[in-house]
Amino acid sequence: MYKLKGILFVAFGAASYGLLATMVKVANLQGLSTAMLTFYQYLLGFIVLSLAAYHVARKKLPAFNRGDKRSLILFGSSLGFTSSLYYLSIQYVPVSVGIILLMQTIWMGVVVELLISRQKPQALKIIGALVVLIGTFLAVDALDNLDQLNLTGVFYGVAAAVSFTVTLTATNRIATHLPNIVRSQYMVLGGVLAVLLFWNINLISPDILNAKTLAFGLFLALFGTLIPPIMFNKGFPIIGIGLGSILTAIEIPVSILSANWLLDEQLKMIQWLGVAIIIVAVVIINYRHLTKEES
Repeated sequence: MYKLKGILFVAFGAASYGLLATMVKVANLQGLSTAMLTFYQYLLGFIVLSLAAYHVARKKLPAFNRGDKRSLILFGSSLGFTSSLYYLSIQYVPVSVGIILLMQTIWMGVVVELLISRQKPQALKIIGALVVLIGTFLAVDALDNLDQLNLTGVFYGVAAAVSFTVTLTATNRIATHLPNIVRSQYMVLGGVLAVLLFWNINLISPDILNAKTLAFGLFLALFGTLIPPIMFNKGFPIIGIGLGSILTAIEIPVSILSANWLLDEQLKMIQWLGVAIIIVAVVIINYRHLTKEES
């Protein structure tokens, strides 16, 4: 029962991420600005995290210097760039394609790990990375849609994946001695600054006082900035990184299904096959972690 609780925590966190792109596109169809939606997502998330971190800070914290703060803010800026690029991507390609492009971070993460560790690559991880590319080829239906894929959308989607890879790398390495809520606060602050830099004059808009924009922004903050890290911090220690990483792939079908229900986006069987192959690749890449945790 205890492990089931951990599985549910991680699955809920991943599913929350899967709702974001569809809700942004729904808001766009109602005439709301992507710039303002992204700004509210990070600003509201930062405010709530700051209140929570203040409560934690009343207790004695481990050593916390300016270098830790600067590093968290700097690498946390990749959060804001990831969301901005991802939300731009789905202006040009369907949500189902956007999430597949974002998930290229699976093989990018393997490459970054190899570069950082400078160790002999594990065969399973190399195989998994190649399988991701095969699954992507099928999931975007490249054989039929290659000439129809918007290159601007593909560029933004791949750029979002690069940025997300930086985020995941930093999350596992920067100031890990601090409470997660404090780390999240400073990383999301970096996200706020990145959004301000990225969208700049686009944030000077009447939408800033629009109640509907605020409502959508609150939804994005809740399901994109607050729930996932809380759920992951609760779930990963219970089930381990192997099973946890596999469960995060739930974000892909949730994103595709929500786009199907709310935006009437359709997927062919070959695209579902591609999605399944990508999820299999996640299992392959994390297989050693999984077997170590179970032994």
